[in-house]
Amino acid sequence: MRLKQVLSGLLFTALLISGCKSSKETTTTAAPAPKKDVLFTINEKQYYTDEFVRVYNKNLDLVKDDSQKDLNNYLDLFVGYKLKVNKANKLGLQNNKKYQGELKSYRGQLAKNYLTDSKVTTELVQEAYNRSLKEIKASHILIMADENAAPADTLKAYNKAQAIYKRAAAGEDFGKLAAETSEDPSAKENQGDLGYFSVFRMVYPFENAAFNTPKGGVSKPTRTRFGYHIVKVNDIRDNRGDITVAHIMIMKPKTADATAAAKAKTKVDDIYKKLKQGEDFAALAKQFSEDKSSSDKGGELNSFSSGELTSQEFEENSFALTTPGQISAPFESQFGWHIVKLVERKPVKKFEDVKADFETRIKRDERSRLITQSLNEKIKAKFAVTRDKDMYKQVVKTLTDSLYTMGWTPPANLEPYNKTLLTINNDKKLTGKDFLEYVNAQQRAGISAKPVSAAAEVLINRYTDEQLNAYYNDNLEKEFPEFEQVMEEYRDGLLLFDLMEKEIWDKAKNDTIGIQKFYDAHSADYQWKARVAAEVYSSTSEKNIRQTRDYLLKKKDAAFIKGKLNTKDKVNVIEKTGTYDQDSDALPKQAEWKTGVSGIIKEGNYYYVVKTTKVLPAGAKTLDEAKGRVVNDYQQYLENTWVDDLKKEFTVKVNNEVFDKVKKELNQ
Repeated sequence: MRLKQVLSGLLFTALLISGCKSSKETTTTAAPAPKKDVLFTINEKQYYTDEFVRVYNKNLDLVKDDSQKDLNNYLDLFVGYKLKVNKANKLGLQNNKKYQGELKSYRGQLAKNYLTDSKVTTELVQEAYNRSLKEIKASHILIMADENAAPADTLKAYNKAQAIYKRAAAGEDFGKLAAETSEDPSAKENQGDLGYFSVFRMVYPFENAAFNTPKGGVSKPTRTRFGYHIVKVNDIRDNRGDITVAHIMIMKPKTADATAAAKAKTKVDDIYKKLKQGEDFAALAKQFSEDKSSSDKGGELNSFSSGELTSQEFEENSFALTTPGQISAPFESQFGWHIVKLVERKPVKKFEDVKADFETRIKRDERSRLITQSLNEKIKAKFAVTRDKDMYKQVVKTLTDSLYTMGWTPPANLEPYNKTLLTINNDKKLTGKDFLEYVNAQQRAGISAKPVSAAAEVLINRYTDEQLNAYYNDNLEKEFPEFEQVMEEYRDGLLLFDLMEKEIWDKAKNDTIGIQKFYDAHSADYQWKARVAAEVYSSTSEKNIRQTRDYLLKKKDAAFIKGKLNTKDKVNVIEKTGTYDQDSDALPKQAEWKTGVSGIIKEGNYYYVVKTTKVLPAGAKTLDEAKGRVVNDYQQYLENTWVDDLKKEFTVKVNNEVFDKVKKELNQ
């Protein structure tokens, strides 16, 4: 997208920039439109006072040219801007596919701020941050139930979980209950113990159960996509932050072999002795660590926090280290023997530092459903949706159990279903045919709700929500005046960029005849000052500059001089060669410039000697020599005269009585 290019060089740069930072809250009621009168017309197209006042006020503190703050001058500029937009539309630039694609892309980006519930998002971010300050140690019992299971199967799983909950709440040993009843395969070994974790480590409903249950308490059965969980909170502590460690690892034997295990233990003990003798940890890790993913890096691992690793032993031994450089004694995990060195500990980040990341993570996990659900409810309350019952019955009759195997196909003749099924806000009509095509696409993603009538209800509700959101998106300009304003500004800005490129910039670069005529008429503006072609040598050492001067008098070149006076470690003399204005700051000052080698010149802490090869008098630049500046000036000339030409092409009428009222209001 050419946003930066669109903004550069336009009259309303500040307007466009500030416009792109549009509303943060999507659910507020739109403010009543300010009173507006027709300020001027261009070929009978009306432009109103409210836009002019808004643009003027938005730019007032940003424009540097005081003439642009003068309301009469500003109106001229504003009219000129709108004339250019009219010209772009007259040329049909709005029909350009590239323009339409960029406008659509920009609208999509801007609309994101309106297609979410900002209030709910803010609350979820704050909740997540508050939870991130703590770590929960919990155990759980799982009774599996597919999220799309039949109601009878779901009820059966719930009743089973409820019976287990009652036993846990009555005081039975939770670990034994987990080993006995949990359908989590790992429960037989770990008695349901999940160790410590913090926010975003578990699915959101499970996280809620853990963080809303007091220490020592047991939650009621909680539904997740895996089934029903009963959660016991064993401990709550402050978040220990992130930690970076390096480790040396000796792996356990793959099979139960006491001799091999003892050999591994001896090896790690010997490495630990070497460390105690002062040998380098990184070097030993590279030589002996059997974790090949980290050994080449001196054993260093990526940063982690509680609950991120599968080994609680590794986490606890790592977090037990307090001082960077501190080394643990050898310890055993399920993977092998480790020695850990602390590299860095980082405390929990401040809210401002994690806010953006938390927003992104929330939109990726199950919390996003709450945001979507909240927005959907507000959209449903705003826009009425009616469903034609007869058409819906006809549509449902076409659905069969083949939906569940992705083998269903719509009726060969869809014409009988090409009648209204849904009506949104009395102006958007969706047919039974539209819905059947939607069902056909959705079955590829899998449909599990049973029977078919239940699947149809799930699909029609999902389809209704999607269409409501699409309708809301399509009507953002009507719902939010500030959104409409920003889109209008960006639309005009893109058009103006394309127009300037076509009518001014390309012409200024490629109109060789026009450029030549402009140069001929303004050649006095393109003059060389008196110049010299010279080699300039400088040094902080007078001795080195004197040696340099001696070499120059002996006709030695710059390469020879620098080779003699500079060393590998020190630059004693530096040189530059070029053509310079005689009063240039790049040259030391001389009373008179002439060819040959100058004397020693001292300015500040530096000594100079100059070898002048040419003295060039002041004079006119050729077109080639002044080409860059001539093209820029010609471009400015074209732009300055362009508005005058547009005023002849279009009819502009200013309502001076209305403008006087605007001036009076703005000058108060």
